[in-house]
Amino acid sequence: MPKTTKQTPLYDWHLSHQAKMENFADYMMPMWYASAKSEHLSVLTGAGLFDTSHMDTLTVRGKHSFDLLQNTFTKDLNHCIGPKLTPLVQGRCAYGAFLDDQGRCIDDAIIFKMGDTDFMVVVNAGMGAVIAKHLEDLNESEHVQIINWSGKLGKVDLQGPFSVPILQEVLNDADRVLNAMPYFSFKGGWPLEPSSATVTLKNGVNIIVSRTGYTGEVGFEIFCPVQDVVSVWEMLLSAGQQYGIAACGLAARDSLRAGAVLPLSHQDIGDWPFIGHPWPFALPFDPRAETFTKSFIGDKALLKARHKMYTYAFTGFDPRKISLAGTRVHDQNKKEIGTVLTCTTDMGIGRHKGTIFSITSPDKPADFKPRGLCCGFLKVSMALSAGEKVSISDQRRAIEVEITTDIRPARTARMPLQKFLNN
Repeated sequence: MPKTTKQTPLYDWHLSHQAKMENFADYMMPMWYASAKSEHLSVLTGAGLFDTSHMDTLTVRGKHSFDLLQNTFTKDLNHCIGPKLTPLVQGRCAYGAFLDDQGRCIDDAIIFKMGDTDFMVVVNAGMGAVIAKHLEDLNESEHVQIINWSGKLGKVDLQGPFSVPILQEVLNDADRVLNAMPYFSFKGGWPLEPSSATVTLKNGVNIIVSRTGYTGEVGFEIFCPVQDVVSVWEMLLSAGQQYGIAACGLAARDSLRAGAVLPLSHQDIGDWPFIGHPWPFALPFDPRAETFTKSFIGDKALLKARHKMYTYAFTGFDPRKISLAGTRVHDQNKKEIGTVLTCTTDMGIGRHKGTIFSITSPDKPADFKPRGLCCGFLKVSMALSAGEKVSISDQRRAIEVEITTDIRPARTARMPLQKFLNN
């Protein structure tokens, strides 16, 4: 029997606004409305709103919930906050991955600490049941409760520099909520328990708001009961009209996250050891990066697999890109060394005299107009250095790209909120 395609609560809204719809992770999702390029640029210079209710959410609660997550999650939750790597505390969240015993990524996730023994775990679309079973299989305590809330909790992402004043307009007690809210922090009680409400919108909806997202730009993820998603979406769009807000599809989400050097689970990370990639912050390396600060599922396999396979970010020299079917990577001696994982175009960047600038770079040349640059990730069998050039190809073309440690400059995600607030 074929799988039934799922819909988010905003499906009818997308159709009524002429969205180009496609199947993504068994959900019919908007790819774009007017154009992926205009939506991408809206997030860089204004604000964009994304339907992300296809994502799954779990709660892990109980006396030994921390121990279970510490054993199964790659991030060391005792050493993960700020430059001093202090423990995860209530109101903060951490990015990492769940691995199998061979060190292969089952899914990446963000863990939110809701209380001393109360955690929310946000995973990718369709992965709620998979990660819930993974945790249940590894749980050895009767004092841990794991619940998959798929289909009951909704989410929308408000991203871009004007996301801050837009959120100010729709929040109750906005000054309190947005005060002292660093990157990868959140506020609000569990949205499905009205008695726990500490952050609400002016329409009365109980939410969690987090300073997270998938674009590399300043913004928020907003969690609410699934029945309130449409009203929250329309409220944000209405408040954002004066700021030029745009409804955005998954095509812009993909090009923005690639330009921000963020991986797509089951594409850039997946059925191979979760090591030798541009995201070492997701692993609990010791200061010398020789071993780990804790034991966790898959740790020994990871250390054994070091220096056998490498994932790198790359940037091209013009907007041209390749398809992912039948991709190959060749070194400068024309030797085939790997495959391409992601290849898209960040339309907000360009090169000027060999330097990459963003449309938002404060030091960009006065006449700078980005043409866009091909970018993404590739997986190869040999170590490469930043600045080294390789060729990537599909069945139609080959293009030269450059290995890099970063792609889109002048990203705003980590900047203080005070820079964007309306005073």
